[in-house]
Amino acid sequence: MPDSRPQPPPPPSSSPGPADPSSLLLCGARLTDGRTVDVRLGGGRIEAVGTAGSLGAGGTRACGARVDLSGYLLLPAPAEPHAHADTALSADTGGPVSYEPQDVQRRATEAALLQLGHGATALRAHVRVGDVQGLGALTAVLQARRALRGLAELTTVAMPRVLTGVAGADGLAMLRDAVKMGASVVGGRPDLDPDPTGYVEAVLEMASEHGCPVDLHTDAGDPARLARLAAMAGGLRPGVSLSPCGDLGRLPSEVASRTADQLAAAGVAVVCLPQGGCGGVDRRGAAPVRLLRAAGVRVAAGSGALRDVSNPVGRGDPLEAAFLLASRYGLPPDEAYDAVSSSARAVLGLPEVRVEAGFPAELLAVRGDRLSGVLSLAYSRIVVHQGRVVARTSAVREYCSSAASVELGLPRQGRGEVP
Repeated sequence: MPDSRPQPPPPPSSSPGPADPSSLLLCGARLTDGRTVDVRLGGGRIEAVGTAGSLGAGGTRACGARVDLSGYLLLPAPAEPHAHADTALSADTGGPVSYEPQDVQRRATEAALLQLGHGATALRAHVRVGDVQGLGALTAVLQARRALRGLAELTTVAMPRVLTGVAGADGLAMLRDAVKMGASVVGGRPDLDPDPTGYVEAVLEMASEHGCPVDLHTDAGDPARLARLAAMAGGLRPGVSLSPCGDLGRLPSEVASRTADQLAAAGVAVVCLPQGGCGGVDRRGAAPVRLLRAAGVRVAAGSGALRDVSNPVGRGDPLEAAFLLASRYGLPPDEAYDAVSSSARAVLGLPEVRVEAGFPAELLAVRGDRLSGVLSLAYSRIVVHQGRVVARTSAVREYCSSAASVELGLPRQGRGEVP
């Protein structure tokens, strides 16, 4: 598992030298506490954070490339804890989803790049194994993972359909092979197995054998089943997460509260999907995030379906997930963003990111001056992964000539006029 402790930055050199080509200086960025700072990156980490103008060439260490972040809010990069890379971008195919390896690899790569452009530098993809897919879809997503190295970190969850009874023997063998191939997480949909408790037991046993995290799909509508899962999962390291848990909010309040307490005591995390569900689970609502957080459950937010049959208009945008948590479910903007950044990274077993020296250089700059505005209008973005800019999205808004545009100083269109 990745080291969860931030490492101290290397000591500064005793005298200014030539610019380090591997370093990057982010100039004039605004932080959520209102400060305007320069941030120097090197070796994949944040080396220094200082007041604007203090880390330039005249400082103790000359810097390589510079990026002007004036007008941008600098944040820890979000992560995507719940994607479906094997079915992403398949809604418009006009027929059954193709599981030909080249088609899956192309879709998985394109989907990861799309989400990287939104800011997600780490993604967890749930991939079906067994049945008609066999291990072909997983092989293709693992190939996409290798192609994306240096741009984004993509990990995979192996999802067999059945693990119990006579039919489950093949699923268990397939799951074991998937882990050997490189699937770093084991999971699936226990609710679809004839013996959901037996399914969970099989997954937890496999995870314990191989030291893997567990990530299970469930609507969480059966409190007795969740209680058994919490009892079995307690103490399993490196951790268990459930998603999307939409039915948990439909339980009587006292039952939901008791279930949340059980999940918290067992250290089970919940990944909600405020943008909608995904194949095989109910998409009518999201988990009760405020109740879960109040109980001490770690709650992260994912995107779920990205333009597949479950959600043909899914965007795969972490900032939209945070926007919905704030606007629809009443979380303050900082807590909503935490669900797609710090909490999402924790669910993925990744080290914490802060805009402070010594932390990983996984950052997102969004045009705006405060978090509430960024969640409302997150148009222009600059994404930093392992200390270098890996994606940019720019938006320009212009207005036709009018008395209002002149009076307010609005940017005018550069080409002709609107009729």
